[in-house]
Amino acid sequence: MTKETTKYKRVILKLSGEAIAGNQGFGIHPDTIKEMVEELKDIHDLGVEIAIVVGGGNIWRGTIGEEMGMERSQADYMGMLATVMNALALQDVLENSGVPTRVQTSVEMRQIAEPYIRRRAIRHLEKGRVVIFAGGTGNPFFTTDTTAALRAAEINADVILMAKNNVDGVYDSDPKENKAAVKYDNLTHLDVISKGLKVMDSTASSLSMDNDIPLVVFNLNESGNIRRVILGENIGTTVEAKLNNQ
Repeated sequence: MTKETTKYKRVILKLSGEAIAGNQGFGIHPDTIKEMVEELKDIHDLGVEIAIVVGGGNIWRGTIGEEMGMERSQADYMGMLATVMNALALQDVLENSGVPTRVQTSVEMRQIAEPYIRRRAIRHLEKGRVVIFAGGTGNPFFTTDTTAALRAAEINADVILMAKNNVDGVYDSDPKENKAAVKYDNLTHLDVISKGLKVMDSTASSLSMDNDIPLVVFNLNESGNIRRVILGENIGTTVEAKLNNQ
């Protein structure tokens, strides 16, 4: 059997907490995470090196802290702990599926995960282990989008896969509110920043642009989409430093 040719060798997959929650909207939905892991195992078997940055919005959101009158830093640290919970759940399902996995955290908690060490993370990837980055950047005021861009630059990832929950790409306005919203197939990082498009936060967009890291924004909920992106199919929206015709 001929092995399929992949477009990308090393990827960062950005998973939101909401994606892990599935249709229930909060917590960790077992069936959703199992389906996700089946796809990850599929592309892992293709020889792709996979790193994952996971969010925590299914467990804790900063807006709740604001409503409580909580200090922003404190609320952000709570969000970092939520990402660790999601990472451990994801690790357990991956390991049970036969995929070797390591969790690395930006906030040190040695009893349950490795501290983030760039060279160790790269070594794990080279050995075929899936690396899950938890704890965000380890600093308040930065999102997990920024973590994805930062880690992608550090480990020399070929692409950031922005897996969205029931969103199939980038639009000029919210398609849920505007039925006439237009979907982009290709954009530049500068387009995203200048048009104020909600792909990722502005810090993450600038970091991706400065380090020439492409993004692919696609719908996670459609089965097989991760594989399609890895194999080079044109789905969702691709964001690059410049368009091919420029």
